[in-house]
Order: sequence, then structure tokens, then C-alpha cells
Amino acid sequence: MIWTARCLDQIDRKIALLRQRQAEEEYGRRNRPRPPDWIVELTNDKGEPFQVHDGECGMTGRRHRAIGRDEARRLLTEHGVPACPICHPDTQLHIID
Repeated sequence: MIWTARCLDQIDRKIALLRQRQAEEEYGRRNRPRPPDWIVELTNDKGEPFQVHDGECGMTGRRHRAIGRDEARRLLTEHGVPACPICHPDTQLHIID
């Protein structure tokens, strides 16, 4: 009888722990910050603009920063920074069709 009560107690604690973990994970999913609209990838040596990406592109390097729509357009047109060949921010920004 004592052994059964201990087992049930352990099971109850484990269930409570799992429910708490699930609640924390759900809270994290709901409150995750929105990705930026545009990202500029920076060179490793000088930190200069290397490539422009869509904010959800998975091909960005380690060094990058969020930028706005106007800065993304300016980097692609005036500064000649290349667009990512995977996410095509130049097409999304209607710079090319």
C-alpha cells in the first residue's frame, strides 16, 4: 500500500512537471518576437553589407542586422548590394520582376 502511494505520488509530480513544461513552451511560441521584414548580412572582416535577405530567409550568415524596407531598397539599388538568390528580396520589393 505504501509503495503504491509513493508510485502514484511520483507519477503525479511527473505529470505536473510535464504540464508546466508544455505551458512554458506554448507561452514561448505565442510570445516569440516577429522576424524582421528585411535583413542585411554583413561581411566578417569589416561588417559591411554583403547581401540583402527577406526577414524569414534561412540563408543569412551569423553577422546580420534587421533593416527597414527603405534601407533594403536603397542597399539593393544605390549601393549595389546583391540580393539573396534563395529568397529574392529584389523581386519582393518590386525592384525586378
